[in-house]
Amino acid sequence: MKGLNFLKRINSWVVYFILTSIVAGIIISSNFLIQHLRSKETERIKSLATAMRYLQDSDVDPRFNELALYVISENEDLPIILTNKKREVLESRGISEDILVDKTKLRTKMSEMESKYPPFEIQLPDFNNQYLYYDNSDLMNYLRYYPLLLALFISLYLVFSFWFLRLLKKTDEGFVWAGLAKETAHQIGTPLSSMIGWVEIMKLEDENGLGVRELEMDVNRLKTISERFSKIGSIPTLNDFDISETVQQNYDYLKSRISTKVEFTLRKTYEPVLVPHSQILMSWVIENLVKNAVDAMKGEGKLELSLYKKNKNIYIDVTDTGCGMTKQQIRNAFKPGFSTKKRGWGLGLSLTKRVVSEYHKGDVRIAQSEVGKGTTFRIILKEEQKS
Repeated sequence: MKGLNFLKRINSWVVYFILTSIVAGIIISSNFLIQHLRSKETERIKSLATAMRYLQDSDVDPRFNELALYVISENEDLPIILTNKKREVLESRGISEDILVDKTKLRTKMSEMESKYPPFEIQLPDFNNQYLYYDNSDLMNYLRYYPLLLALFISLYLVFSFWFLRLLKKTDEGFVWAGLAKETAHQIGTPLSSMIGWVEIMKLEDENGLGVRELEMDVNRLKTISERFSKIGSIPTLNDFDISETVQQNYDYLKSRISTKVEFTLRKTYEPVLVPHSQILMSWVIENLVKNAVDAMKGEGKLELSLYKKNKNIYIDVTDTGCGMTKQQIRNAFKPGFSTKKRGWGLGLSLTKRVVSEYHKGDVRIAQSEVGKGTTFRIILKEEQKS
C-alpha cells in the first residue's frame, strides 16, 4: 500500500512537471514566433515598396516589371495607402471605402498607421517621392490578442497548479491522519479486550458495586473512542437522525467529567431535530470542541453548548470564556499539526473538520474569538428535508 501511494505521488509530480514544461515551451516559442512574424511583415513592406518604385521607374529594365507585379500581388493582404508629397492618396489597398471617402477618417487612419510604423519613402527619379503607409495584416492583428490569451492561459494554469498542489498535500495528510487514527484504534483494541474481560470477572463478585459500574462506563467509553478512530478513513453510515438527542447525551456525559469550576450549560430545543449523522463521530466532534474549550479556560469559567435552527440550517455552538485566539491562530486552527498546546499533536480540530465537512457535508468554523474574552466554535449542518 505504501509503495502504491508513493508511485501515485511520483506520477502526480511527473504530470505537474510535464505541464509546466509545456507552458514554458509555449511562452518561449510564442515570443519567437511573434517577433519572427513582425520582422517578416516589415520585410514584406520593404519588398512591396521596392516593387512599386520599379513599376514607376522608366529606366528600369522592363523584365523587372513582371517580378514587381508578382511581389505586389503576393502582398495583397497588407493594408496600404500610397500618397504623394502632399499626402494626397494615390492608391490604397485593404482600406474600407467609408474611410477613403471621408477625409477626416482617412487622416485619422493614416495617423494611426504612422504611429505604428513610419511610412516608407519611395524615391523616384523625378524627385516626386511617394510615401507608403502600412499596417499589420489580419494575421498580425489577430496575434496582438495572443498575449492576452496566453496570459489568461497562464493564469488558469497557475490556479490549477495551486489547486493541484493543495489537493496533493491534502491527500497526503489524509493518508497520514487516517492511518494514524486506524493504528490508534488497533493499539487501543488489545488492552481494551482484556479490560472488558476483567470487568466481567469483577461483576461476578459485586455486580452492583459503584466502582464496577463506573469502570464499566469508562470501558464502554473506550470502546466508543476506538470505534471513532476506526471509522476515520472510511465512509460512515449516517443512520442516526435526532441531533438533539446526540447533543443531550454528550452534555450529560461531559458535565460529570469536566471541572466543577466550569459552569457548563446547555441551551437547545427539546423537540427532535432531524439531521442524518453518525452519532459516534458527531459525539467525538462535540466532545473535542468542549474539551478544547475547557483547556482554553484552564479548567475555570463559563461554557455553553447550544443547538438551534436558522434558515434551514442546524447550528451547534460551543462558547467559552477562555483565552481567545489571535487572527493567525484562527487561520491555522484546523490545519493538521497546528496546536497551541505545548504537547498537542494538532490532530483533534483537523479530524473534527474532516468529520463535519467530508462525512456530514457540513461546516465547522470559528464564529467569533477575542483574545482574553473567549471563543465560539460553530458546527453548521443541513436540516433533513421533509418530503
